[in-house]
Amino acid sequence: MLLSQLELFVKEDLGEMDASSSIVPEINAKASILAGEECIVSGLDEADEILKYFGLEGGRLVPEGSRVVAGSKVFSIRGRARSILQAERLVLNFMGRMSGISTLTSSCVERAGKVRVASTRKTTPGFRFFEKRAVMVGGGDPHRFDLSSSVMIKDNHLKIMGLEEALRAARASASFTKKIEVEVERAEDALKAASLGADIIMFDNMSPGDIREAVELLIREGMRGRVLLEASGGITPENLSEYAAAGVDVVSLGALTRSARWIDFSLEVEI
Repeated sequence: MLLSQLELFVKEDLGEMDASSSIVPEINAKASILAGEECIVSGLDEADEILKYFGLEGGRLVPEGSRVVAGSKVFSIRGRARSILQAERLVLNFMGRMSGISTLTSSCVERAGKVRVASTRKTTPGFRFFEKRAVMVGGGDPHRFDLSSSVMIKDNHLKIMGLEEALRAARASASFTKKIEVEVERAEDALKAASLGADIIMFDNMSPGDIREAVELLIREGMRGRVLLEASGGITPENLSEYAAAGVDVVSLGALTRSARWIDFSLEVEI
């Protein structure tokens, strides 16, 4: 992460004057980070950076992306006791949040089979990069990091411009390296978008049955091979397998970042 980012995170946690860690004597100590539950471990790169900022030596005990059981030691730390306590909460927050996303993503990837699982831009402001990285650690696809990643023509674009004009403007302004994706809610619109040259079609808030019918229409009209197909909207870990079986290439769901719960990690000092 950028040093400026890290310093903001540190300032947020320590405040103007660290009244808690400052009472600890400046002695050397060891510590371990333990997983409180089974999970996919994520955030170890960030933990490394935080520990180095505080002058601490960290050692990974498992690779990033590993599945561990409750009670597993995942990180060892050496250095000044006061610095260990100052870094503790920031390290645990990163690992808890990111491991929660990676764990949920891994579960969704297993349910989706060969269909790619992607996240959305429903992320915490200022923390998107880390949440997207956690999705990748869990085996998912980050989708767009921001609005510059690709051209996505959504329902509000279509209300303002119409499909043909939106696609014309997208092709005229976008680099040849950027894909153009169109959001549709009906099979007929999917066929029209494919015929007008869209690279990706997103079926938005459509049922698995309706998506299946749209895919069949594209196949009949010889358009299926021209586009990537994505299902999004109303998809949860519970119904994901139904959407994955509807004939799409990608299933995207905001739940990967919006609904992932934190994983319990703890830091134990060993003098």
